[in-house]
Amino acid sequence: MQTASCCEFHPPTVCGPAQCPACGTLGKPVKRITLGALLKPEARSRIPLQEEFCFCRMATCEIVYFREGEAPFRKDDLGVRVGLKEPQDPTVPVCYCFGWTPQKIRAEIEATGQSTAIEQIKAQVKASNCYCEVTNPQGSCCLGNVAKAVQEALAATRVKGGERR
Repeated sequence: MQTASCCEFHPPTVCGPAQCPACGTLGKPVKRITLGALLKPEARSRIPLQEEFCFCRMATCEIVYFREGEAPFRKDDLGVRVGLKEPQDPTVPVCYCFGWTPQKIRAEIEATGQSTAIEQIKAQVKASNCYCEVTNPQGSCCLGNVAKAVQEALAATRVKGGERR
């Protein structure tokens, strides 16, 4: 039996034609609840009443959330660090619901030769314990980010000939 992924509950989409005012990247829609959960208290008062906002996916851009005609929210407006915007830091989560970081994934692979991150996350999703809209700054499923972190960790722990370090 196939297990549901959180991507089925939080499908990725593109934020209309809205472009980040700083870098021009097309935004990814996020709900107001995401901003309310992750912005610092002093920044929450600036959240407009609209329901949908855009997330800037450009790693080098300081803007995290924007909406046409509104002042954007930057990395320092958030109470959490955004993994997509800090790809070199292995301690920033790739899964905010269950605490998976690239560092934790790599440690598991170095200890066991594999990662159980994706399977564990899927089991939690099946148990209705996934809250990506609230915990993930992207406001959507983390499995793509987790899968990428697993692949990078697997590649980093291998040497030529397929042996582990």
